[in-house]
Amino acid sequence: MLGRRILVAGLLFEASPAAVAQTVSLTLGTTPDGGGFAPYSVALIETLKSIDRDLQLRPVDTRGSTDNAARLQAGSIDLGLVSGEVFDESEARARGRLKIVSVMYYTPGMFAVLGNSPHRTISDLRGQAIVWQPRGTGSAVQARYVMHGLGLDVDRDFAEIYPANFTDGPEYIFDGSAAALWASGLRLPSFVRIAEHPFGVRFIAPNAEEIARIRAAHPFLVPLTVPRGTYPGQTEPIATIGSASFIVARPDLDEAHVHRLAAALHKLEKFEARPTYLAQTTTANTLASVESPEELHPGVLRYFREAGIVP
Repeated sequence: MLGRRILVAGLLFEASPAAVAQTVSLTLGTTPDGGGFAPYSVALIETLKSIDRDLQLRPVDTRGSTDNAARLQAGSIDLGLVSGEVFDESEARARGRLKIVSVMYYTPGMFAVLGNSPHRTISDLRGQAIVWQPRGTGSAVQARYVMHGLGLDVDRDFAEIYPANFTDGPEYIFDGSAAALWASGLRLPSFVRIAEHPFGVRFIAPNAEEIARIRAAHPFLVPLTVPRGTYPGQTEPIATIGSASFIVARPDLDEAHVHRLAAALHKLEKFEARPTYLAQTTTANTLASVESPEELHPGVLRYFREAGIVP
């Protein structure tokens, strides 16, 4: 799915004064505190206020990606943050029921262990207690796919731990209840906490041969790199695997509202005060991450055509 097409953005579309003056309020399904989606949603909502103050996104606390996808299909929220793995599953069950508005960012997945841990490879972790993150979240679903690609089962081949909250995960590492914690995303609070421990952190990611096996089983997972310095004490980039996560809309959401959101997101790309969390929320990344324009919400597709981004 990722990397199939990359198009450059064209001219910026300017909404009419009348359209801008109209207040639009949309609900946005987020995630439990401590997950990667939490700081992203705050950055998105606050930054959009500076671009289109009458376009209001109202956060709705949810249980994460799987819950957001279910609520979108039920029509109980307008927008939701959904991992690539959960989006792929949802589309397989109900083709075309969810529509993409934009990429959020790419979500590299890996394990974290304390720096004094004897474990250095995924094979070393087999049979150990692992924190997989709360059930139904993008991190937990991604872990299932990655382990499956290696011929492993997250529940059968490990002593599984699914904490109630993302913020609970590091404590299992600190008190010795778990050998490792799996998570996906960028600058994850749980990974930062482990990295700040006196023993420091060691990250364990699939090696090149393992990445090839995972991709053979699940081609929508792609090689990704965690840049050097993402976490305290991380002096080298980390090669791993992951996917894109998306801002997703319910399919019957008013086209004009989504058109306006797409215009604001496009302006966000040139916004000087754009937070780091929003750096990968671009039209180019969005088009590179969809199998076809038909996965985009009609309002987004109309904006892209009017702005000269797609034919």
